[in-house]
Amino acid sequence: MFTGIIETIGTVTAIHEEGANKSFWISSSLSHELKTDQSVSHNGACLTVEQAMADRHKVTAIAETLKKTNLQFWQTGEKVNLERSLLFNGRIDGHLVQGHVDTMADCIDRKELSGSWELRFAFPEKFSSLVIEKGSICINGISLTIFDVSKNECSVGIIPYTFNHTNISGILPGMKVNVEFDMMGKYAQRILSASYTLNAPSLHER
Repeated sequence: MFTGIIETIGTVTAIHEEGANKSFWISSSLSHELKTDQSVSHNGACLTVEQAMADRHKVTAIAETLKKTNLQFWQTGEKVNLERSLLFNGRIDGHLVQGHVDTMADCIDRKELSGSWELRFAFPEKFSSLVIEKGSICINGISLTIFDVSKNECSVGIIPYTFNHTNISGILPGMKVNVEFDMMGKYAQRILSASYTLNAPSLHER
Protein backbone atom coordinates (compact mmCIF):
# COMPACT_ATOMS: atom_id res chain seq x y z
CA MET A 1 0.00 0.00 0.00
CA PHE A 2 1.24 3.48 -0.93
CA THR A 3 0.19 7.14 -0.65
CA GLY A 4 1.17 8.56 -4.05
CA ILE A 5 3.81 10.85 -2.53
CA ILE A 6 6.99 10.26 -4.53
CA GLU A 7 10.19 9.88 -2.50
CA THR A 8 12.74 10.11 -5.28
CA ILE A 9 13.39 9.58 -8.98
CA GLY A 10 15.36 6.52 -10.09
CA THR A 11 17.07 5.82 -13.41
CA VAL A 12 16.85 2.60 -15.41
CA THR A 13 20.44 1.44 -15.90
CA ALA A 14 19.91 -2.01 -17.46
CA ILE A 15 17.10 -4.09 -18.93
CA HIS A 16 17.06 -7.87 -19.39
CA GLU A 17 14.34 -9.87 -21.13
CA GLU A 18 13.56 -13.24 -19.61
CA GLY A 19 10.90 -15.04 -21.63
CA ALA A 20 7.78 -12.83 -21.55
CA ASN A 21 9.12 -10.85 -18.58
CA LYS A 22 11.50 -7.91 -18.27
CA SER A 23 13.93 -7.30 -15.43
CA PHE A 24 15.10 -3.76 -14.66
CA TRP A 25 18.08 -2.45 -12.70
CA ILE A 26 17.17 0.91 -11.15
CA SER A 27 19.74 3.31 -9.76
CA SER A 28 18.43 5.58 -6.99
CA SER A 29 19.18 7.26 -3.68
CA LEU A 30 16.80 4.76 -2.00
CA SER A 31 18.37 1.58 -3.34
CA HIS A 32 20.79 1.14 -0.44
CA GLU A 33 17.86 1.18 2.01
CA LEU A 34 15.90 -1.53 0.22
CA LYS A 35 15.78 -5.22 1.04
CA THR A 36 14.88 -8.29 -0.97
CA ASP A 37 11.10 -8.98 -1.04
CA GLN A 38 10.14 -5.38 -0.26
CA SER A 39 7.38 -3.78 -2.33
CA VAL A 40 8.24 -0.51 -4.07
CA SER A 41 6.08 1.60 -6.36
CA HIS A 42 7.75 2.23 -9.74
CA ASN A 43 5.72 4.78 -11.71
CA GLY A 44 2.74 3.56 -9.71
CA ALA A 45 3.31 -0.15 -10.34
CA CYS A 46 4.03 -2.22 -7.25
CA LEU A 47 7.12 -4.35 -7.90
CA THR A 48 9.07 -6.68 -5.62
CA VAL A 49 12.73 -5.96 -4.96
CA GLU A 50 14.75 -9.01 -6.06
CA GLN A 51 18.23 -7.68 -5.35
CA ALA A 52 19.44 -4.53 -3.62
CA MET A 53 22.93 -3.05 -3.78
CA ALA A 54 24.54 0.16 -2.60
CA ASP A 55 23.38 2.23 -5.55
CA ARG A 56 20.84 0.13 -7.47
CA HIS A 57 18.17 -2.52 -7.18
CA LYS A 58 16.54 -5.08 -9.43
CA VAL A 59 12.83 -5.68 -10.12
CA THR A 60 10.96 -7.77 -12.66
CA ALA A 61 7.70 -7.02 -14.49
CA ILE A 62 5.73 -10.03 -15.71
CA ALA A 63 3.77 -10.06 -18.97
CA GLU A 64 0.51 -8.89 -17.33
CA THR A 65 2.24 -5.86 -15.79
CA LEU A 66 3.97 -4.99 -19.05
CA LYS A 67 0.68 -5.18 -20.93
CA LYS A 68 -1.11 -2.73 -18.63
CA THR A 69 1.67 -0.24 -17.88
CA ASN A 70 4.20 1.99 -19.56
CA LEU A 71 6.97 -0.26 -18.28
CA GLN A 72 6.72 -1.93 -21.69
CA PHE A 73 8.23 1.25 -23.19
CA TRP A 74 11.05 1.74 -20.68
CA GLN A 75 14.54 2.15 -22.06
CA THR A 76 17.94 2.61 -20.43
CA GLY A 77 18.07 6.13 -18.98
CA GLU A 78 14.31 6.22 -18.21
CA LYS A 79 13.39 8.34 -15.17
CA VAL A 80 11.14 6.48 -12.74
CA ASN A 81 9.07 7.73 -9.78
CA LEU A 82 9.79 5.67 -6.65
CA GLU A 83 7.87 5.28 -3.39
CA ARG A 84 8.38 2.75 -0.64
CA SER A 85 5.36 1.07 0.94
CA LEU A 86 3.27 2.91 3.52
CA LEU A 87 3.99 2.73 7.24
CA PHE A 88 0.78 2.91 9.28
CA ASN A 89 2.27 5.19 11.92
CA GLY A 90 2.08 8.58 10.28
CA ARG A 91 0.06 10.94 8.12
CA ILE A 92 -1.27 9.90 4.73
CA ASP A 93 -0.43 12.98 2.68
CA GLY A 94 -1.82 11.71 -0.63
CA HIS A 95 -4.47 8.98 -0.80
CA LEU A 96 -4.47 5.21 -0.39
CA VAL A 97 -2.84 3.65 -3.46
CA GLN A 98 -2.45 -0.09 -4.02
CA GLY A 99 0.21 0.01 -6.71
CA HIS A 100 -2.10 -1.95 -9.01
CA VAL A 101 -2.17 0.00 -12.27
CA ASP A 102 -5.59 -0.12 -13.93
CA THR A 103 -4.66 1.16 -17.37
CA MET A 104 -2.60 3.67 -19.30
CA ALA A 105 -3.79 7.15 -20.24
CA ASP A 106 -2.60 9.45 -23.04
CA CYS A 107 -1.37 12.95 -22.31
CA ILE A 108 -3.30 15.13 -24.75
CA ASP A 109 -2.38 18.62 -23.55
CA ARG A 110 0.11 20.43 -21.33
CA LYS A 111 0.02 24.10 -20.33
CA GLU A 112 2.40 26.19 -18.28
CA LEU A 113 0.46 28.68 -16.16
CA SER A 114 2.90 31.18 -14.65
CA GLY A 115 4.52 28.84 -12.14
CA SER A 116 2.28 25.79 -12.28
CA TRP A 117 1.39 23.28 -14.97
CA GLU A 118 -1.87 21.77 -16.17
CA LEU A 119 -1.88 18.38 -17.88
CA ARG A 120 -4.87 16.76 -19.53
CA PHE A 121 -5.26 13.02 -20.02
CA ALA A 122 -7.56 10.76 -22.01
CA PHE A 123 -8.29 7.29 -20.64
CA PRO A 124 -10.40 4.31 -21.81
CA GLU A 125 -14.10 5.17 -21.61
CA LYS A 126 -14.96 2.10 -19.52
CA PHE A 127 -13.27 3.80 -16.54
CA SER A 128 -15.32 7.01 -16.80
CA SER A 129 -17.46 6.27 -13.73
CA LEU A 130 -14.33 6.18 -11.55
CA VAL A 131 -13.30 9.76 -12.35
CA ILE A 132 -15.07 12.53 -10.45
CA GLU A 133 -14.53 16.27 -10.05
CA LYS A 134 -12.08 16.98 -7.19
CA GLY A 135 -11.51 13.24 -6.74
CA SER A 136 -8.12 11.55 -6.47
CA ILE A 137 -6.15 9.78 -9.18
CA CYS A 138 -2.69 8.22 -9.25
CA ILE A 139 -0.63 9.06 -12.35
CA ASN A 140 2.81 7.46 -12.66
CA GLY A 141 2.57 6.84 -8.92
CA ILE A 142 1.75 10.48 -8.07
CA SER A 143 -1.37 11.29 -6.05
CA LEU A 144 -3.16 14.13 -7.86
CA THR A 145 -6.52 15.91 -7.71
CA ILE A 146 -8.82 15.74 -10.73
CA PHE A 147 -10.70 18.65 -12.30
CA ASP A 148 -12.41 19.56 -15.57
CA VAL A 149 -13.82 16.07 -16.04
CA SER A 150 -15.48 15.06 -19.31
CA LYS A 151 -16.58 11.64 -20.52
CA ASN A 152 -13.13 10.07 -20.80
CA GLU A 153 -10.80 12.99 -20.11
CA CYS A 154 -9.63 14.88 -17.04
CA SER A 155 -7.05 17.46 -16.04
CA VAL A 156 -4.64 17.70 -13.11
CA GLY A 157 -2.68 20.63 -11.74
CA ILE A 158 1.01 20.33 -10.95
CA ILE A 159 2.73 22.52 -8.37
CA PRO A 160 6.43 23.43 -8.78
CA TYR A 161 7.62 20.98 -6.11
CA THR A 162 5.89 18.01 -7.78
CA PHE A 163 7.08 19.16 -11.20
CA ASN A 164 10.70 19.34 -10.03
CA HIS A 165 10.77 16.16 -7.93
CA THR A 166 8.93 13.64 -10.15
CA ASN A 167 9.04 12.53 -13.77
CA ILE A 168 5.81 14.44 -14.50
CA SER A 169 8.10 17.20 -15.78
CA GLY A 170 8.97 14.99 -18.75
CA ILE A 171 5.40 14.11 -19.71
CA LEU A 172 4.42 15.68 -23.03
CA PRO A 173 1.38 15.32 -25.31
CA GLY A 174 1.42 11.94 -27.01
CA MET A 175 3.09 10.14 -24.10
CA LYS A 176 1.46 7.41 -22.02
CA VAL A 177 1.25 7.32 -18.23
CA ASN A 178 0.22 4.67 -15.72
CA VAL A 179 -3.12 5.26 -14.01
CA GLU A 180 -4.61 3.80 -10.86
CA PHE A 181 -8.12 4.99 -10.11
CA ASP A 182 -9.33 5.61 -6.57
CA MET A 183 -9.71 2.34 -4.67
CA MET A 184 -12.87 3.50 -2.87
CA GLY A 185 -14.53 4.32 -6.18
CA LYS A 186 -13.70 0.87 -7.56
CA TYR A 187 -15.18 -0.88 -4.52
CA ALA A 188 -18.30 1.29 -4.65
CA GLN A 189 -18.76 0.53 -8.34
CA ARG A 190 -18.37 -3.20 -7.71
CA ILE A 191 -20.81 -3.20 -4.78
CA LEU A 192 -23.43 -1.31 -6.77
CA SER A 193 -22.96 -3.60 -9.76
CA ALA A 194 -23.23 -6.75 -7.63
CA SER A 195 -26.26 -5.35 -5.79
CA TYR A 196 -28.05 -4.68 -9.07
CA THR A 197 -27.27 -8.19 -10.33
CA LEU A 198 -28.57 -9.79 -7.12
CA ASN A 199 -31.74 -7.67 -7.06
CA ALA A 200 -32.49 -7.59 -10.79
CA PRO A 201 -35.96 -9.01 -11.60
CA SER A 202 -35.99 -12.47 -13.12
CA LEU A 203 -37.53 -13.15 -16.52
CA HIS A 204 -40.70 -14.34 -14.74
CA GLU A 205 -40.99 -11.05 -12.86
CA ARG A 206 -40.56 -8.76 -15.85
